Amino acid sequence: MRGGRPLRLSQSLLIFLGSISLFEVSRPVVAASVASSTDTVVTHPASLVNLFIGTTNGGHVFPGATLPHGMVKVGMDTDSPGNHAGYDADPIFNVTGFSQLHDDGTGGSIPLSLFKLFAFPFCGADDKFEECPTSVDDRKVLRKVLPNGSPDDFAEPGYFSTNLSTGLRVELTAMRRTAVHRYTFPKGTVNPRILVDITNDGQQSSTDPEMLLNGTTARVTGASSFAASFGPGRYRAFTCVDFKGDGFDLGAPKQSGAWLGNSGIQQSTNFQQLYFGFREQLGALFTFAPAPSAGPTTILARVGVSFISTDQACANAEAEVPAFDFDATRTAAFGAWDALLGRVQVDTKGVDKNMTELFYSSLYRTHISPADYTDENPKWKSTEPYFDSFYCNWDTYRTLYSLMALHDPEDFSRIVRGLLNIQQHEGWMPECRGATAMHFIQGGSNGDPIVAEFFVKYHEHLDVLNVSAPALYSALVADAEVQPPNWDLQGRQANIWKSLGYIPSDIWEPSGTNTKQVSRTLEYAFDDFAVSQVAKIMGNAADGTKYAQRAQNFVNTWNPNITVPGRTDIKGMMQPRFLNGTFNFTDPRHCSVNDPLQSTCFLNAVNTDGFYEGSPITYSQYVPQDTAKLIELQGGPQKFIDRLNFIFEDNYFDSTDEPSQQIPFMYHYANRPGLSTQASRQTIAQFFNTSVNGLPGNDDSGAMGSYVAFYLAGLYPLPATRQFLLSSPYFPSISFTNPILGNATTIRVTNFAGNPASGTGGQVFVKSVTIDGAPWHSNCFIDWDAFRAGSTIELEVTTDINVPCGKDASALPPSLSTGGYD
Repeated sequence: MRGGRPLRLSQSLLIFLGSISLFEVSRPVVAASVASSTDTVVTHPASLVNLFIGTTNGGHVFPGATLPHGMVKVGMDTDSPGNHAGYDADPIFNVTGFSQLHDDGTGGSIPLSLFKLFAFPFCGADDKFEECPTSVDDRKVLRKVLPNGSPDDFAEPGYFSTNLSTGLRVELTAMRRTAVHRYTFPKGTVNPRILVDITNDGQQSSTDPEMLLNGTTARVTGASSFAASFGPGRYRAFTCVDFKGDGFDLGAPKQSGAWLGNSGIQQSTNFQQLYFGFREQLGALFTFAPAPSAGPTTILARVGVSFISTDQACANAEAEVPAFDFDATRTAAFGAWDALLGRVQVDTKGVDKNMTELFYSSLYRTHISPADYTDENPKWKSTEPYFDSFYCNWDTYRTLYSLMALHDPEDFSRIVRGLLNIQQHEGWMPECRGATAMHFIQGGSNGDPIVAEFFVKYHEHLDVLNVSAPALYSALVADAEVQPPNWDLQGRQANIWKSLGYIPSDIWEPSGTNTKQVSRTLEYAFDDFAVSQVAKIMGNAADGTKYAQRAQNFVNTWNPNITVPGRTDIKGMMQPRFLNGTFNFTDPRHCSVNDPLQSTCFLNAVNTDGFYEGSPITYSQYVPQDTAKLIELQGGPQKFIDRLNFIFEDNYFDSTDEPSQQIPFMYHYANRPGLSTQASRQTIAQFFNTSVNGLPGNDDSGAMGSYVAFYLAGLYPLPATRQFLLSSPYFPSISFTNPILGNATTIRVTNFAGNPASGTGGQVFVKSVTIDGAPWHSNCFIDWDAFRAGSTIELEVTTDINVPCGKDASALPPSLSTGGYD
């Protein structure tokens, strides 16, 4: 899901520096050493993560505190129009609170941003309880701004802090279902006050709020129903908030009460008060006694969250953070991230530190989503894991899960088990999902290539990973064969697909919207390819052949007679097609920056052009399973190369759009891997850096992060296959440790000579490959077998961009029509 057209960024890499304020001097030491650019070992990779990359200008990156795949993502909310992850790095935007749940890098409507907390060092002219501005619009304040113009914010994995213009300091950390806040009020604060907001989410969509507050213990429990971000559904969430003095006995609150909108209501005695009904804004407000010392007052807030009940929200908090120990929670969160990221090691010698920072920051973002909601599924009870925030599989299936396969098969397996469990209860694997609600499908049934990617890589380890092969294959077949009640939300338009082999432009069925016909045809073809790969491994030859044949149905949308206006040499294009077999027409420039009508192809039921978030020119390159056939359709290798060159030279390449991600690597299939290496490196140089606007569009739940990480590793995956396209890494070596396989695979450049800043030229083109000392027959791809064995892959690089894949056709990457996948 895109956040806009590519930004033409400078090729220089800018660093966003989180501030180290006076308060930071005494923070817990959680990362004692960080490798410099001359070290060859990254001792604490989590310390190299820059959480602020892409936090403005449409990146929608979440920079708050969470665990790997944690449900709780506690962070700052601002009043920015781009606050899809709550935060915006631009200091002109006000802070509206600190909420417990967010998504990373999404489009659509603003998701989650639930159960905000906010603190007041002083209220109104006379510091009275009833003068506190409780509504979300009236309470907001600016952040403190540093001399360089950036906000006084700091973040590392598992921790976030900010200093507000009111003198208040806020720190956040998290466990899986619990957030811990630390509010330090300025010295001299007489009435430290903290607000709990039950109803204000990112969309202001609350209905049926409930709140229970205790004026003696200051515990607040509450719930409300909210609108889904990218679909028609609603969901209900619950919270439980407790407070404690940091280093002193907080005691009972001096004042407490509920507020409705901007009206504070004080209660004079200690009793429980319940509010139930419909009101846009509802919450609790407390005044506490200041710390007895003369210094600042610091108050801790522990916030449990649940999708089941307030009782479960309280139980989550009490189990995960029993002692309110902020520093221990922060240290544990950082340690979890450090251990996970440490499975991927790079040699930093001779590498610009910004590039190492970009790599680990990108790798970090691949583990924010999907989120582990295990034991928080209100729809059914199960002993299986439950994951949510698939937002959306269309964005992530291309690169995110293949990266997980290299170093995190345990979490990958639990995500797969969760997908299968959803299929068993709902009939189809989820495609797009958020906060337990179905969201709209973007492409096909793109859970298929995710579970197929897992099976192809780990079918020999299913017992250890507790994944059922029959359940996995049943889920794939259900997606492929059974038409759902509404293919806008799950599954496929399966009946017409099976009968025609394409989705026609002029068929309207009551089960879903007649749109994205060409895009869905191409996605369904790739989904069926994924099914065929699993069927073959399971020994089901008949299904393997059947689905492989269906995977070639992409040719049914190929019109050989279409040319690009002004470029008659660019001939043949994916086009919409009618039920009678004749072709409809969509301008090849449609939905590109060159579109004379400036059309968009975002999700819209009235869009009947046939394409989703990409031009016909882009989609005419998107056949990952059979690029050899695509080369044939386009007139041979040189015509294919000419078309790729045209895409780059005429700005049809869109780095924000996931179907475009493979395009820089596609020269491999025409035996020109050097051109792929250069195009992929130029893509990094032009569109990605370590600044707050260092992404050209939405991070898309880690899709951009995994894409960049693969490019920097010198690899590009082919999901649901055993192959990775090969280039040269940006590091002298990169190693992937796999805890299930019990080994580490290292890719080493024997004559590494650095990385040209522009991405152009250099000693970076792969000349020869050896695996464990034996010559490998291709410079263009490597097999999963090398990773399964824990091999050392050595690359010799050259300055010659004209190096081929190898000596013969077997060196070219596999395709359905030419073989090599089996």
